[in-house]
Amino acid sequence: MKKERRVPIFFACDENFVKYTVVALESMIANASTERKYIIHILNTDISENMKQVLYHMANDNFEIQFNNVTNYLRTIHEKLPIRDYYSHTTYYRFFIAEMFPEYEKAIYIDSDTIVKGDISRLYDFDLGDNYVGGVNDQVVVQDPIFGDYVEKVLGVERNNYFNAGLLLINCDQFRKNNVLDQFCKLLHMYNFVVAQDQDYLNVICHNKVLWLPQVWNTEVFGEIAPKEEDICILHYNLAAKPWHYKDCRMQQYFWKYAERSGVYPEILKELETYTDEQRAEDMASGANLLELAKQEIAKENNYLNLVQSGKLKSEDRIEVLDKIAMLEREGRFDEDVEEDPPSKELKPEDIDYLRKKWSSKIKTKLTYRVARSFMNNIIANKQLIIKDVIGIEHMNALDSGAVITCNHFNAFDSFAIQIAYEKSKQKKKRRLYRVIREGNYTNFPGFYGMLMRNCYTFPLSSNKETMKKFLHSMDAVLQHGDFMVVYPEQSMWWNYRKPKPLKKGAYTFAAQNHVPVLPCFITMQDSDILGDDGFYIQEYTIHIAPAIYPDPNKSRAVNIEEMRQKNYEVWKEIYEKTYGEPLVYECDDMPTIA
Repeated sequence: MKKERRVPIFFACDENFVKYTVVALESMIANASTERKYIIHILNTDISENMKQVLYHMANDNFEIQFNNVTNYLRTIHEKLPIRDYYSHTTYYRFFIAEMFPEYEKAIYIDSDTIVKGDISRLYDFDLGDNYVGGVNDQVVVQDPIFGDYVEKVLGVERNNYFNAGLLLINCDQFRKNNVLDQFCKLLHMYNFVVAQDQDYLNVICHNKVLWLPQVWNTEVFGEIAPKEEDICILHYNLAAKPWHYKDCRMQQYFWKYAERSGVYPEILKELETYTDEQRAEDMASGANLLELAKQEIAKENNYLNLVQSGKLKSEDRIEVLDKIAMLEREGRFDEDVEEDPPSKELKPEDIDYLRKKWSSKIKTKLTYRVARSFMNNIIANKQLIIKDVIGIEHMNALDSGAVITCNHFNAFDSFAIQIAYEKSKQKKKRRLYRVIREGNYTNFPGFYGMLMRNCYTFPLSSNKETMKKFLHSMDAVLQHGDFMVVYPEQSMWWNYRKPKPLKKGAYTFAAQNHVPVLPCFITMQDSDILGDDGFYIQEYTIHIAPAIYPDPNKSRAVNIEEMRQKNYEVWKEIYEKTYGEPLVYECDDMPTIA
């Protein structure tokens, strides 16, 4: 085979780890054939100028050093990625190489905790054929029975066919041809691998598309080391086996041989001398925790392999919804629905009896409520709707007038949650509960759910001006009579979205005009241990009811609307941050005005 003169090699590191990249590169340069040209790419987001200069000074006639900041590339593919930040870890950058560098047919990826004892160009010259990668059996998985069981029983990969991703010969052509990056992004949505993370994703995606390389090209400093020491081409100080942390680390002499030649030797030596017994104990605990994670995944009824075999891996439909939510959040389009509503047939004044004054309306409502109650009892019994707790019911009990109840909107069943809270309160015997819905949900929603939408004290909006006059007049009547009106002020429904979204004026206009309070309700959620048919865990809801927000009689209606809206948002924000233990941050540059 004709040898290509150019050899592209990729590291991925951050400011904390780049000094070990220096040592690895020092060893690579010392042992590489001088007949080839090596292009060293260092994928990063935050390496300082000082460290860049250290590496730039290592360049010579054969080695070219480039720093490639992946930040801009991540922005170009943000619509493919979930909101969670796993992909921001440097170890995931290897997935981006083929797409970021279309000029390469293949490339080497190598971890920074390595020493290259052989000629790296010999590795590059292996013929990959149509395999996605060239890799070496992971000896941790081969030799440790727990990790071996993990990859077989969770990933569905034979323990002898699982590669260590710290050294890869990547077939960039096949990555692009088979959309490996898209496969990775899709799998990120479907399952969260917690043991080896990026390495697990790679092994699942590349299963049976691997060229198995001799062990000498990725000899892990773990357990029984099979290759003869003199034959080893690449040493990999994986897991806790770091010579810069342990003076008795096996084969440390090769690391220090090249560290002493590098421009970072004093810094690395200081790290060895100052590494504490407490830190070493943390290393031991980390290894034990990793084993425990593997055991937990093996024992988990809904682990990856079991989900695949049962057909319950997360549905593509729900993943598309989550993708759209991520896109809309990044673009600040918070008031747009992510799922298509039924077509909206115009609701005319004669088509709606908002206050249920007609006998026919009363009968339909009474019968529908019986059906709805039976349905709600059934979904609660089957744990399709789980109410974990209702906090602050005393605030609903304290109301002595009509009120606008505001709630975040994330599921078609969240109105049942508010119904349950209402029925737990003392208000059930005093006041009726209405809810505002969309026009299309009333006029065009089919079947059973359409019956509920039309007959359970719903208040549909309308595109017809005369109907809206009737709507507003009826709204005033409900609130002044002392009843409750549920309004979703976010306007849009985002499935299982946990953050509060910017609020529209409608709910606060109704309250200010009728001199009644707003009762802010915010529902938080957590995964239950019950897997739904869509492959996602059923959520357990906690309903938080905050103190009522009253309009100030000494202020204008416009001022009250804005102040009540702002207070409502701040209450929701406080509940969100306290419950989830994290600040409320949106993935967008330009947030719409909250109030």
